[in-house]
Amino acid sequence: MVGVDTNNHVAALQAVRLYDLSCSNLAEHLQSLMAFYAEPTKHAHPEDNCTCAAPSARKMSGKVAYHGDLWVREDYRGKGMPEIMAGIAFGLSYAKWDPDFVCALVARWLIDKGIVAQYGYLHHEPGGSILRLVDEGITDDDWLIWLTGEELRARLDRHEKPIPVQGSVWEGS
Repeated sequence: MVGVDTNNHVAALQAVRLYDLSCSNLAEHLQSLMAFYAEPTKHAHPEDNCTCAAPSARKMSGKVAYHGDLWVREDYRGKGMPEIMAGIAFGLSYAKWDPDFVCALVARWLIDKGIVAQYGYLHHEPGGSILRLVDEGITDDDWLIWLTGEELRARLDRHEKPIPVQGSVWEGS
């Protein structure tokens, strides 16, 4: 997702993707390094690894929408962009995929500062991704945050429905 300002300059970015984990679960997907490389056997460094210790990740299977990194340009920070971008990401995920779960991996400080609460995620657990990618110089210990598909639908359903206009497709709904 790309958000632009009135001059058409990039102001916010967020990655959103769908994993088909009907024969697997999120923990296995992360630990296989498939979440980080299309072909881990070809592209991963031999010492790259990921451990997922979050118990709930083993229960996340089916259609899993992953909300990746969020970047907000400095002049837009502190203006509620995480909540806006998460709302758009939730709506797009529901409209495109109707997922069984929506999740993300975040640093602990985002939970401690209350930023994750702004996103609207209802659950969080440590040990979501203990990651080491040697060539990229990445060493992370991220928390898993998530909503179930039912919680996502309930979040979107609580917004008001359009008022029917006579002769519209909504009439009689």
